[in-house]
Amino acid sequence: MNNTLQVATFAGGCFWCTEAVFLKLEGVEKVVSGYTGGQIKNPAYREICTGRTGHAEAIQITFDDSKVSFTELLEIFFATHDPTTLNRQGNDVGTQYRSAIFYRDEKQKKNAEEFIALLQQEHIFENPIVTEITELGPFYLAEEDHQNYYNLNKEQPYCQYIIQPKLKKLSQYYKQKLKKD
Repeated sequence: MNNTLQVATFAGGCFWCTEAVFLKLEGVEKVVSGYTGGQIKNPAYREICTGRTGHAEAIQITFDDSKVSFTELLEIFFATHDPTTLNRQGNDVGTQYRSAIFYRDEKQKKNAEEFIALLQQEHIFENPIVTEITELGPFYLAEEDHQNYYNLNKEQPYCQYIIQPKLKKLSQYYKQKLKKD
């Protein structure tokens, strides 16, 4: 792996949404959807949906930190989901939709803690941030039909009503950070 390539793991509700957002960013090489943070080995989507596995729908982002920093990824993460709702994003409810940062090392942990402290100090959100910061354990890839979901299913109602507004917000506020088409 190239020295500048790093990996970040975030959970911010439905992984279709977070994957679609981060795939648009300059410096992001790859985004995969999966499950982490729970007790069951090799979980399947149908098990995750029950909310009883402990796993969150999450994404792993491979990024070139000479083009986009972990802190910039945190900024986008917090701007494109609600980190103040416990175990919920919109109509998606359950622990599998929790807001979480799964850190790989002490540097990522410290960056995440400092970033959340800054957001709270600046009163960016009306309510307290409930995003958990947890050490990354095993990450299980989601099934193939969940990978690159938005780009393969743009006409699906969930994509139009839930994901497209997030992408519009991303384009509006972070245009300079987006990949050139």
